[in-house]
Amino acid sequence: MSQTNPIILGSDHAGFEWKESIHHFLKHNGYKNIIDVGTFDAHSVDYPDYAHAVASQVASSGDSAYGILLCGSGNGVCISANKHAGIRAALCWNDELAALARKHNNANIVCIPARFVSKRKARSIVKAFLTNEFEGGRHQKRVEKIDI
Repeated sequence: MSQTNPIILGSDHAGFEWKESIHHFLKHNGYKNIIDVGTFDAHSVDYPDYAHAVASQVASSGDSAYGILLCGSGNGVCISANKHAGIRAALCWNDELAALARKHNNANIVCIPARFVSKRKARSIVKAFLTNEFEGGRHQKRVEKIDI
C-alpha cells in the first residue's frame, strides 16, 4: 500500500484513545491521506455509526482505500462493516492475524479490540496490516466467493 492511499479511521468511545494514538502513528510514519470520521471524544456513542461511515468510504474507493476501526471488543465494528458489499473487515488482535488478513483474505478494513490490546499493540497491528499485500494466487478464487 502506498502512503498516499486514503486511510479511513473510525471508532466508538471505547476505541477513541487508541484511534488517536494510531492517527498520530500514521502521521509520524508518513501517511498523508488520513480521514478520521470520529468519534472525536470519549463520550458514549453507537459503534455502527462509525463502522458504516468507514465502510462506506472504503467501499466507494474501489481498491485504493483501507479502513481502521476500533471498539471495545472489535466485534461490533467488524460485524457492521461487513454488511457493506465489497468490504472484507477482519478482527485482529495480533500482528500475524493482521498480516494474514491482508495476504490471504485481501482485507480492506482492520478491526481492533481496544479493550484487549495495548495502544502499542494496536499500532503494531496497523503496521502489519498496512505493510502486507494480497498474495492473490490460490487465495484469489476464495476472495471472489465472499460477496453474495
